[in-house]
Amino acid sequence: MLGGGVLERTVPILTHERDTGGYFRLAVRAPDITPLVQPGQFAHVRILPLKSALLRRPFSIFQVAGETFSILYKAVGQGTEVLSRMRPGEELNVIAPLGRGFTVPRAGDSRPLLVAGGYGMAALYLLAQRAPEKGIVFVGGRRRQDILCVDEFRALGWEVRITTEDGSLGEPGLVTQPLVEELRRESAGRKLFACGPTGMLRAVGRIAEERGMAAELSMDEHMCCGVGVCLTCVIPVKTSAGWEYQRTCMEGPVFDARQVVWETDP
Repeated sequence: MLGGGVLERTVPILTHERDTGGYFRLAVRAPDITPLVQPGQFAHVRILPLKSALLRRPFSIFQVAGETFSILYKAVGQGTEVLSRMRPGEELNVIAPLGRGFTVPRAGDSRPLLVAGGYGMAALYLLAQRAPEKGIVFVGGRRRQDILCVDEFRALGWEVRITTEDGSLGEPGLVTQPLVEELRRESAGRKLFACGPTGMLRAVGRIAEERGMAAELSMDEHMCCGVGVCLTCVIPVKTSAGWEYQRTCMEGPVFDARQVVWETDP
């Protein structure tokens, strides 16, 4: 036990499958960890076959089922390329669950609105699963291969609206366009939850601010240690005294959109 309900465990891979494009789904058996996981938290993973790499990789915890949890990732560098070649039965070392997650809506709240870019869908799945009221998921990507987990969200009873920048699936354009259209119809009492690229999160935060809405954003920052020591993942956050740097791995990754200080802010 590392403190605060966080565990370090060496865990076996149970399943590992290619999704669409360069995306993969990987499930591990971690019976001590799964009861502790809250929506929006992450696992910091050490890829044991990668002997030369000291740093772990952070992955949002996607699904939890019994003694297993899964991650959804894209092979984009040396670490994830090595990970993509690992097979069931091999082991990973994980520290989890880490970070501050999303606030699960209460029964009777207005329909929540989730906004995801690419594999930001992974961080939002447990929130959708545990929310008592079903809402709308807005998911966007550059092309159809970047649209993930649609069937899983629909199976939970959520409406899914898709946009792609190249128009290859769903509506053409940015994910914020159908979101704004929905909010023109009804915004009072609704709350936004988002995970995705920084530009998308900034746009969602602006949309919420303009309408006086509550919004929670899972900030996509590079993390090295994952436990608050190295300070590489800090972002500026408003405080009563002005602002201060806070760690996305500890005080986040989920922040109240009203508290985030963007680079373009005065």
